Amino acid sequence: MVFMVDLRLLRQFVAVAEELHFHRAAARLHMSQPPLTAAIRKLEDEIGSELIQRGNRTLGLTAAGAVLLAEARRLLQQADHALVATRDAAAGRTGTVRLGYVGSALYGRLPSVIRRFRQANPAVRLELIEATSARQVQMLREQRIDVGVVIPPVFDAEDMQLQAFDSDRLAIALPRAHPLAQRDAVNVAALADEAFVLWPAREGRGFHSQVVRLCAASGFTPRVVQEAHGMHAVLSLVAVEAGISVVPASMAGFRSAEVAYHPLAGAEATFELQLCLRADETSPAALNFTRHVAEHR
Repeated sequence: MVFMVDLRLLRQFVAVAEELHFHRAAARLHMSQPPLTAAIRKLEDEIGSELIQRGNRTLGLTAAGAVLLAEARRLLQQADHALVATRDAAAGRTGTVRLGYVGSALYGRLPSVIRRFRQANPAVRLELIEATSARQVQMLREQRIDVGVVIPPVFDAEDMQLQAFDSDRLAIALPRAHPLAQRDAVNVAALADEAFVLWPAREGRGFHSQVVRLCAASGFTPRVVQEAHGMHAVLSLVAVEAGISVVPASMAGFRSAEVAYHPLAGAEATFELQLCLRADETSPAALNFTRHVAEHR
C-alpha cells in the first residue's frame, strides 16, 4: 500500500525519536505535548506499526522506529536541499549566464564586475563570448547569449533593453616604428594621408561612424586598406605595420611593445558601453547579473 506522509509529521517524529521524551520534543518544536502525542499516534496508524516504545520513565525506538528515523533524516535533508536549490534558482544564485562582450570591455570595468559577481554567486556558471556589438545583438535574438556588453547605438532594438555599463575614449594606434609614434601628442588631422586598419561598419556601426566623423571634422575621409573583425585583430595588424587605427584607449596595454597609443582629448572622442539583453528576458541568473552590475557601479 502506498501512502503519503506529511513532512511536518516526519519532523515531529524525528524530534521525538532524538529527544526520546515527548515534553522535550514538544518544547523543541514550539508546540504543546498533546498534539505531538496525537501526531505520533497518527503516524503509527498510517504506517501500521508501533514506532515509539512508551514506558513509565523512558522512551525507546522500536526496530521500525529506528529504520524510519534514518530514512526520515535522509528525506528531510533532501527536502531542505530541494527547497534551498529552488530558492537559489529563483533568485539567480545558480544557473548559467552566457555573457557576450566587445573586446575592449576586457580592459575596462568588466573584469572587476565578473570577479565580484563570481565571489557573490559562486554557483553561477559564467560563459564569456567575445563578439562585435552587431553579432551580440544577433546572438541575443537567437538566444545564444543571455547578456551582451555592446557599444551603442544598437539599431532596431525595440526587443532589447539597455543598461549603462562603462565609458571609454578613443586613441590613435600607431606602429612603434611609425614616424608619428614618438610624438608626445598626435591629433586626427595628422592622419589624413595614412592607411587605416578598421573593422567592418556593419559589425559596429556606432563606433565606426564616430571614427569617420572625427576624420571628417579634420577634413578627410579615412583611407581604409584593410578590415579586421574585432579590436584585437585590428591592433595585431597595426603591430605588424599594416596601417594605423583609432581604437578604445582602454586597450593601450595590448601589444604595447609594438603599438604606440595616443588618447584623443575632447568630448567627441568619448563613447559609452552598455549592457544589452532581451526585453523579455526571464532567466533569473541573467537578471541577477544585471542587478549586480547596477548595484555596484
